Amino acid sequence: MLGLAFMFSATASALNIEEDSMKLNIILKDKTLTATLNDSPASREFAALLPLTLQLKDYAREEKISDLPSRLTTEGSPEGTAAKKGDITLYAPWGNLAIFYKSHSYVSGLIKLGQLDEPDALPVHLDAYSARFELLTE
Repeated sequence: MLGLAFMFSATASALNIEEDSMKLNIILKDKTLTATLNDSPASREFAALLPLTLQLKDYAREEKISDLPSRLTTEGSPEGTAAKKGDITLYAPWGNLAIFYKSHSYVSGLIKLGQLDEPDALPVHLDAYSARFELLTE
């Protein structure tokens, strides 16, 4: 486990990921959104997967979800959280990414990874669409 943590730490260092926050672009067909990831083990592991193209599909008319290519750590994360519009989260029981376009009450297993810089910018139509996540480098 220590080796795995070191691998992600080394990958994050190689990408020049700052310790306090990480900026990323989410590139859609017709626009680019910006987001800020928090400084947590799960967020750093997500950043280490980038660039990454995901298919976002609607779930419960509140969020866009997508499977990730590998499970992210939950080490050091709270048991759960409430979601605000624009939050980028990991739903640990399913291992998927969820971006909320509506606020939601507390959910056990929900881990906040970051937030959209403009919470209203995420398209909310019910169709699935492709999104490319790229870490911004200076």
